[in-house]
Order: sequence, then C-alpha cells, then structure tokens
Amino acid sequence: MSMPDVMSLNPGIIAIVVALGIGLLIGLERERRKGEGPGRSPAGLRTFAVASLAGAVSMLIGGKVLLAIVTAGIMVLTAIAYWRSRSDDPGLTSEAALILTVLLGGLATEQPALAAGVAVVLAVLLAARPVLHDFVRSVLSESELKDGLIFAAATLVVLPLLPDQPIGPYGALNLRGIWTLVVLMMAIGAAGHVSMRLLGARGGLAVSGFASGFVSSTATIGAMGARARKAPELGGAAAAGATLSTVATIAQLAAVLAVTSLPALQALLVPLLCAGAAAAIYGAIFTIVGLRQSGSADLPPGHAFSLPGALLLALTISAVLVLSAALREAFGEAGLVASAAVAGLVDTHAPAAAAAALAASGKISAADAVAPVLAALSTNTISKIVVAWTSGGSSFALRLVPGLVLVIAAAWAGAFGPSLAHGLADVLVHP
Repeated sequence: MSMPDVMSLNPGIIAIVVALGIGLLIGLERERRKGEGPGRSPAGLRTFAVASLAGAVSMLIGGKVLLAIVTAGIMVLTAIAYWRSRSDDPGLTSEAALILTVLLGGLATEQPALAAGVAVVLAVLLAARPVLHDFVRSVLSESELKDGLIFAAATLVVLPLLPDQPIGPYGALNLRGIWTLVVLMMAIGAAGHVSMRLLGARGGLAVSGFASGFVSSTATIGAMGARARKAPELGGAAAAGATLSTVATIAQLAAVLAVTSLPALQALLVPLLCAGAAAAIYGAIFTIVGLRQSGSADLPPGHAFSLPGALLLALTISAVLVLSAALREAFGEAGLVASAAVAGLVDTHAPAAAAAALAASGKISAADAVAPVLAALSTNTISKIVVAWTSGGSSFALRLVPGLVLVIAAAWAGAFGPSLAHGLADVLVHP
C-alpha cells in the first residue's frame, strides 16, 4: 500500500491501529516483568493492548466524557488488582503505566503521532528500570543530588524573579545577567564533573573546558579554578581545560567577525590563528602532562560544582562592570580603541562586533578594526587573570597566566610583527 493510500484511510481505523500498537509495545515490556506464580503482576501484554483499545474506542464513540469514565473504571480495577496481588514489590509502575496507556489510546484518535511518540518514551523508561535504579543508588551520590536541586532552584526559581534592567552605580549591573553567569558557572562545573566521571579526572576536564569555552571562557576559567582549589592534584588538568576554553573563544570571535564583516575577519585572520595556535599548544601540553602523571587523580563522588565559587565569580564580574562604567563616565568615548578596551573587560565579542560593524558600514577600514579587537581581547585577558586568581588561587593562576599571556602576545605579534619586521629590514638595508 502506497503512502497516499495510507493517508486516505479512515481516521478511526488509523486510531485503532496506532492504539493497538501502543498497547502491544508497552505490554511487551511489562509482560517480561510480569513474573510467575501467585505474586505475578496482574497486567501483561493482553491487558495493556485491551486498555489502549478501550481508550481509543471510548473517544471514538463518546468523546472525552466517555474516555474519563473508562479511565476511572480502569483505575478502580487497577486498585483492586493491586490490593489482591499483595506483591512483595510495593511499586506502582505497572499500574500507572496501565492508566497512561488508556489515555494514550484516547490521544491516538486526535494526535496519533504524538501518542505513538509518548508510548515509545514510556516503553524506554520502563525498560531502563535497572539502569536508572543503579544510577540513582550506586552512581549518583547524595551530595550530587543536593547539587541538582540547588541548580534547579537557581535556574527555575531565582532566575525568573530577578529584574532584567540596569541598576546600581552608573546603571552598570543587571541582576538577571549576573545570576545567569552564576547558573552558567554551576552548569559548567557540573559538565566538568560529569566528564571527569566518564573520561577520568584529567581528560574530562580538558574536554569539558574546551566545550564550555563556546559558552563563556571566563566562566569556564572560574569553574576550573574552583575545581583546582578543591583538588590540587588536578591543577594541571584544570589549567589545560581553562586554556583550551580560550581556543573556543577565539573560534567564536572569528565566527562573529565572519557574520559581521568578512574584510575585518581577513584583516584579523593571522592574529586569530596565531592566538588560537598558542592556546591549543599550551593547553595540549598541560593535557598530555596531566594524562602521563602517575598516581590516582580520580575523585570520589562529591559536589558537582562549587556554589561559593560561582558567587565569587558573580561578585568579580560585578566589580568589573562597575569599573567599566566608571571609566566610561570619567573619560567618555575618547576613541574606538579605548572604548573597546573598556568593554573588553567584560566581554570580547561585543566590542569586536561593534568594530566590525563600523568596518562593514565603511566608517573605518578593515585594518582599523584590528587594534580595537585586540585591545578588547587584551583587557578580557586581564579579567580572566583576575578570575583565575580569585577562583583557583595562586597555584592555579601561575599555571594558567603564562598561557593567557602567550595567547595575547601571539595575537599582537601576528597583527604587527610582520610590519615591524619589514620596517626593521628596511632600516637595515637602507640605513
């Protein structure tokens, strides 16, 4: 039967077929766990198939009212069967799945694709019982569960309540934006924790650091610093992840320039390549050294992130925002480079996009956009150094700072090194 023939079938027939498939799918999984003997579960393959068909037929005959009556009847029968079985397993999974199957049968009459999709998800959840139970009981620690609840509260409760408008000195602070950084740092810390559990302590930090850099390199450095402070033996791996996050920042910066102004990207291509290569090499060295170090670096299950470290990062960023606004108030827009440098204390991409937009509009040349972008990158490096020192302490900062300095030096060398070398050659040839 071709696709047009299938689509031309009576909707009632399609609903019955989908409902039968839903019941059989869920019933097959439940039949395997039904058990044997007097203590077996009362619901199996046939029960789930009949329940799903009952939901579909009730919707086709009497609509939602009849579906509600049928569902209530199934609930009563399920409660009686549960009481009569008196199984040693007090769980209600099969009973709840049976009631949901009736509703999915009714849903199949109106949205068969959605009903089938939910049925597949339900079957997967039922089949994954051993894996999920083992994860909760053996893998997930109590402190990690508490961290999950803290993260949920910070994201779903606190964040929506904060005002999304400028407040404070010079109107420089946005509480929702700052708290978003706190949530982001906790998420990055949790990603690093998960990576460590999956890939090992040292390799996981490097991978998560690079991936998290696409979101926020500064927040990543703060999270890596908190990890290094908590476990000093992971300082090298944390420094590798922090450095590799800069590679992601530079790649993202190149993407911003490409979207805004291709000539500006071409003018900055060599500096960005030099900076990215320096960050990649420095991070790779720390990664290799960390992987080759002897001794165990695996941590016992513990906290997924550091809430005090996230709050300290928020305070640091707030201070930088106020300082940036104060400089603007005192000196005004003295020049594109100065304003880009001030904005770079907080973010690299915004001043870079502004300079590239000026180049795209013809107000400045593509070559004139090089210095503002590098100035923003330089001052942003200063912010990263401050965050590294406050979050990870001197040991972590002394590992990371040389790499950050090397990256920015490579960027400036890539921008002006060739012209300086050419000028020096002219002086030597034509004194």
